[in-house]
Amino acid sequence: MTEIDKFDWLEESLMKSLGFIGKVTLLIVVALYSLPSFAADKRIGILVYDKVLSSDVTAPAEVFGVATRKSWFSEYEVLLIGVDRDKSVVTTEEGIRLTVDKTIYDAPKLDALIVTSSYVMDTLFDNKDLTKFLKAQASKVSWLASNCSGAFLYAHAGLLDGYTATTWAGGEKQLQREFPNINVVEDRNVVVDRNRVSSNGGIPSYQGALVLLALMSSERKAKAVFETIQLNRLISWTDVTRYLPEK
Repeated sequence: MTEIDKFDWLEESLMKSLGFIGKVTLLIVVALYSLPSFAADKRIGILVYDKVLSSDVTAPAEVFGVATRKSWFSEYEVLLIGVDRDKSVVTTEEGIRLTVDKTIYDAPKLDALIVTSSYVMDTLFDNKDLTKFLKAQASKVSWLASNCSGAFLYAHAGLLDGYTATTWAGGEKQLQREFPNINVVEDRNVVVDRNRVSSNGGIPSYQGALVLLALMSSERKAKAVFETIQLNRLISWTDVTRYLPEK
């Protein structure tokens, strides 16, 4: 049980046993506990580059950005990691300009890395510096995640061999054919195998990000973010938890 899970359990237990005044007092304490702090020393990196698909970036950026405003996740910050050495701004496929926080050449210290996709990725596959960066991060981070054809980036670096994963809907057979050492799953929005989390990309990138957040914190905390961004107006929480590993 993580420290966050212990807090959740303690809070629920106390709410059952306390009277009205005690519950009010506890709620005040919980509210104060939920206020954001500014001591971020852990980092979630999202890979960005020109022509990256917007939703592959914005979905995890929103989910984890909201989470970092909570005290239970305030030790984290979200960084956009650029592929080019001297490019401070990238433009997505849909024309959105994104400011780069760090580049792969800065060798940022990350706790989780989320790799994104574009319609044409050959130059990324051939980028030896990027492959070196991915391999180096894989040996250090706690979590590797991908959206859409970002799984192909990990695959080209050999980082999905022996793992179960998915990619963009319709691209699963190609991933399996080109990389037979990966157990590729079809018709599943999010796949978790140990510390690898892959999603179909696009809107399912939100599900992938929430699954990763639940694994990094707790289901209860991730659900709070799910409701904060009002994704509960579109899908049920079980449409996220169904992709979590069985306990």
